[in-house]
Parts: sequence; structure tokens; C-alpha cells
Amino acid sequence: MTATVRRTSCNLCEAICGVLVTVDNGRVTDIRGDESDPLSRGHICPKAVALRDLQDDPDRLQRPVRRTADGWEELSWQAAYDLVAERLATIQREHGKNAVGVYLGNPNVHSLGALTHMPPLVRLLRTRNRFSATSVDQLPHMLASYLLYGHQLMIPVADIDRTSYLLMLGANPLASNGSMMTAPGFAKRLKEVRARGGRVIVIDPRRTETAAVADEHHFIRPGTDAAFLLALVHQVLADGVEDTAPYVDGLAELREALAGWTPERAAPITGIDADVIRRIAREFAAADRAACYGRLGVSAQRFGAVCQWAVQLLNIVTGNLDRPGGTLVPKPAVDILSRMSRGHAGVWKSRVRGLPEFGGELPAASIAEEILTEGDGRIRAMVTIAGNPVLSTPNGRRLDEALGTLDFMVAVDPYINETTRHADVILPPTPPLERDHYDLVFHQLAVRNTARWNAAVLPRPDDARHDWEIFRGLGYAYTKATFDAKRLKKALPSLATLRLNPRLIVAAGLRTGPYKLSLRKVRKSAGGIDLGPLQPSFPERLRTRNKRIDLVPALLMDDLDRARKALLDRDSEGDGLLLIGRRHLRSNNSWMHNSTRLTKGKPRHQLLMNPGDLSRRELADGQKVRITSASGTVDVEVAATEDMMPGVVSLPHGFGHSKEGTRLSVANKVLGVSANDLTDPALLDDVAGTAALNGVPVTITACP
Repeated sequence: MTATVRRTSCNLCEAICGVLVTVDNGRVTDIRGDESDPLSRGHICPKAVALRDLQDDPDRLQRPVRRTADGWEELSWQAAYDLVAERLATIQREHGKNAVGVYLGNPNVHSLGALTHMPPLVRLLRTRNRFSATSVDQLPHMLASYLLYGHQLMIPVADIDRTSYLLMLGANPLASNGSMMTAPGFAKRLKEVRARGGRVIVIDPRRTETAAVADEHHFIRPGTDAAFLLALVHQVLADGVEDTAPYVDGLAELREALAGWTPERAAPITGIDADVIRRIAREFAAADRAACYGRLGVSAQRFGAVCQWAVQLLNIVTGNLDRPGGTLVPKPAVDILSRMSRGHAGVWKSRVRGLPEFGGELPAASIAEEILTEGDGRIRAMVTIAGNPVLSTPNGRRLDEALGTLDFMVAVDPYINETTRHADVILPPTPPLERDHYDLVFHQLAVRNTARWNAAVLPRPDDARHDWEIFRGLGYAYTKATFDAKRLKKALPSLATLRLNPRLIVAAGLRTGPYKLSLRKVRKSAGGIDLGPLQPSFPERLRTRNKRIDLVPALLMDDLDRARKALLDRDSEGDGLLLIGRRHLRSNNSWMHNSTRLTKGKPRHQLLMNPGDLSRRELADGQKVRITSASGTVDVEVAATEDMMPGVVSLPHGFGHSKEGTRLSVANKVLGVSANDLTDPALLDDVAGTAALNGVPVTITACP
């Protein structure tokens, strides 16, 4: 049989790089970059090559399994659907609809079938106990966009291909490929910025891979980014060089609110000299095309919402919002903004702590307490879809304990991992190479407008199911188990969506989208269709009711007082150690450690620590140390590096495998501990509900 080369894209991270996959006798033999892709331009990273590992992984489940006294047992798909539906329906009949909780993991946004068919299934369950990776990740981006621009996904991205001044905080795109800014081949794009005379400034507590190639890098104390960003905005306004669009309101109120956020006040808090803050503000305002971009480091902290608001404020008051080379909202071929909710905040709150929902989801940091705390509305059953919150949400040990107390749990996941080992039933979907794909979300965040359809590279086995087919099967079975004429009438729209093949949904979206494309045309285009660079589109595309931007939303102005009391109204941050996370190019949260290709090489699990901090504690490079926080204790090797800001230590996220009952033969051999055994569910952004995964106070001692 002759080998064939097939075009698709790697949908393991946000970069959505085009790839060429060689298939010989039904097996993948080679994966390389697709130079015809107008967005990725031939770039790939090691994750794309590891698509082979996901396909061939012997640990990957291929049929439904249920837990028995003698271990896991396979069962038919229909039997699995019926079992799950009956158990969920029974629990809701006995304890109320909110007795079922749902957790949605990061991989859902990388799957077409999950994006089209998972929402209607969740709606059928009618529970308010919905959680996702959003509240341990990008929620502050979405909240700021909702309040300023009228839609939670109207997120301006840095026009990196045309900017002349790029300011980045808490972001390491050389490792992430451009998170919340789909920019494959970021290293090359960064070189192009500098080649045309532009400047790149990085603010981060660690000298990251990105910081190492920037024009400037400045250490900043974790959790104080809001003070730095607001001082920049203050300086622009104090200099009188603001350049706001005519559809922007609230400038006078903003000027008054930021009167005290001076570079001099911010300097001792952030660790960045006042003259440096003032200079960066003036350079940013004077640049002909400037963009400020803040990512996870500024989102997953106590003042993440204020930080992302301040990022937008800096871009707006300098005239760089909706400007080529500044920040622009992409115009994808499928307009998902018109197909999903604008968003809402605080419509309901969590039962135990009264934490606010956003966009219909409660903070993931509250899952364990909602399971363990007795009373009406307690979660007694969980549905987890493509997530591993035991490793990815705060105080994973407590959540691990909580999941073990449930009356029932079902997981849609291809692995028996640290979370799904608690499930009663696991329903495994097909792997990426066996399913069609179109990126609905990441075209909305891309630095260039493109459209690409990716047909399945390999055929699906007869006894396998795509994720959208699993959601359809569960939805039908659940509706049958809970049949009620009145309820059925309300469920009809969701059931109608579940009947559709995702291909039909994409085709309709392309046909009615801004470019009026046919799916046939997109499919026939090698590498996809280039729809051009990002273009100005405000105020026409604003989703606010009056097509204007209010710089001072009440929710964020109120939170400004909390930030002022916590940051400005004290002289220093003390001398304790603060923990931050980090990311590696070969890793993506917790779900890529079962790939031999991605985990080989030097260990990447160590705690990074400044040599001076080691010396003061009489610790040595390579020594095993004990890290203690308010939530727990872990033991791990420490590595000395000048890349860490004094007073700050870094531990990677997603490690900590080897729990009893998992089936991850490669991951269980990967060294490391879970950083989320140290993070504290009590440390939250009070407005957004985002977990504060960075800036966690810790102590470091020698292991006994």
C-alpha cells in the first residue's frame, strides 16, 4: 500500500499549526509543518509530532468502561448511555437538579464536536453547578471584554505582525505559542518585530524563554502587576498625551480614580524603578504602533480582573485599540460571537461561599467544598468532560478526597487519570487524527484571519465514537430517563442541535459568516484560505448597547478600591517567598505527560529558586526541599538559577502523577509533584472568581 500525505492541523494547543501527516498502511509515519498554511507558515512544535503518540497510546481507552468490584469492565455504548442517564436522573429526582455538577476541561475548546455538542448536553442537565478550566485561566480576559466591549469573547489581540512596540506581562509565548493570541511561530514573528526596528519589553518574575530574547526584561513581584499597569495608564494621563477614540466614555472619571497610582507608589510594591515605569509609559504612548499583552501570569492572581482591565485601558488611552499594529478584534469566517451568549456576571452565586458565576459557570476553586459541605444543593454526582481538575485546580488533594465521596461520577475522557479514576463510567472519544476539525474559538483569537477545514486523517474504528456522538447518545438517553412533556418542549432546541453533524454546523456558519464562504471552497483550499490581516472594526462591531466603550465599569471601579488597599496602602511586600507556575513547550497542562516524545530529555519538574534565596536558607542546588503553603506540603528537587527574581520560586503545573488507580504508563514515570497541592482555594480574584495560582506564599526548608 502506497504512503499518502494528508493535510490537517495540530489542535493540541492554541497555535492550530497546519501539518502534513504521512500515513502508510493505516499508521502515521511522519508529521511535519504545512508551509501552505497562511497562519502557521510551516511552523510546528514538538506537540504536533506527538499526535502519533496519542493515536498509538496503548493506555488510551477505546470503548466505554465501568467500575466493578473486580476492576474496570467494558460495556456497550448504549448500555453506558442508559446507565449514566438513569443514575444522573435518579440523583436529580431525589436531591434536585443542582445535585449534579459538571466540569469542563481545557481540551474541549480544541475539539469541534465538543464545542458544537457539549453545550446542549450541559443545558439539558439544568444544573447551576457548572465549572470549567476558564476560572483557572482566562476568565479575567473575558470579564474585561464583556464589561468594556459587550461580549465575553470580543477579545482584542496584539497585531504582532505590524506592531513596533510590544509590551508583554505574565506571558511566555515561546513556550505557549501565543495563548489568547493565536500566533504560531511566535519566535519568528518576534524576530520580525525587531528586524523592522520594533522593541519587545517583557515584565515577569522569571527570565523566561521569551524574556531572554526580548529587548528588555524587568522582574516584577508576583501579584503586583495591577500597580505597574495602572501606573503606566496614570503616567499617560498625567502627561496629557492620551489619544482616545470618539466612542470612548469615562476618561475624566478614570483620571480621577488613578490619581494615586503613580510610578513612585508602584515602584516599592512591584520592584520596578519609578523611572523605568515612567519611561515605558512614555515610550508606549509615543510609539506609532504599540500593543500591550498580558496573559496567565496576570490573570491567575488576586487582581486578575483589574490587570486585564488595565491592559485594555493602556491600549485604549494611547489610541492603540482598533489600530493596525496595536490591538484588534479578529474577524473569523464563522462568527461565534453571534452564536453564543454575550456573558453575564453574578446572576447566581455558589452555595457555600457565595462566589459569583460568570457566563453560567462558578469558580472551579469551589468544587470540593460544594461536594463535601452537607445541605440542600450539595453536589452528589459529577460529569467531567476532558478535564483533570485534581491536578489543575487549587488544593487538588482536597478535590481528590471529595471526588471519592460522590454517589456517582461519569467522565468523557480517553484516559484513566488522577481525576477519572474516581468515575463509575468512562466514555472515551476518538483521538484528534480520527475526527474532522474546524477551529471555532482560536480563529477568534488569531493574529491573522484565515479559515481551514481539517478532515479526519485516519478512519474511526467501527466500535469507536466521536465526542459529539457521545454527547448525542447521553442527551437522548437522559431525555428519555427524565421524560416530562413540559420539560421535553424546553429541551427540543438542544435535542435538535444534538442531531446535527458538526460539519453541517460549520457549513452553515461559513455560509452566513462575514465572508459568505462555502465549506466546499474551504475544503478544497490547500492549507486553508487567507482572509487577510486584522482590520479596524470599531465602533460598528462593539456589542455594547450604545456602541460605546465605558472605561469605568462599576464592577471594576469597586474592585479598584480593594486593589488600592492591598497594594498601594502599604510600603512593601515583606520578605517571604512567593510561588509562581511555569510552562514548557513540550507540555500542555496535565494531559500530555503520557507521550514518550514529549517527556523525554532533561527533567523539567524542579523548583526554580534564586541562588541568594538558597544561600540564605542554607540550601544547595539539586537538594530535595520541602515546600509548604496554607494548603499543603510537597517535596521536590530545587534548581538554582539567576533567572528567578529574588523572593520568587517557580514550580511547573500539571505534574504529580503516580496516584493509585491511574492507567498512565508513561506519565507515572515522570518525576514531579503537583503545584496545585500548594495552591489555596481561598485565594481568589473576588470579582472574577479566578483562582490565584500565582503569588502563593510558601516556605522552603530542607527535607527532614
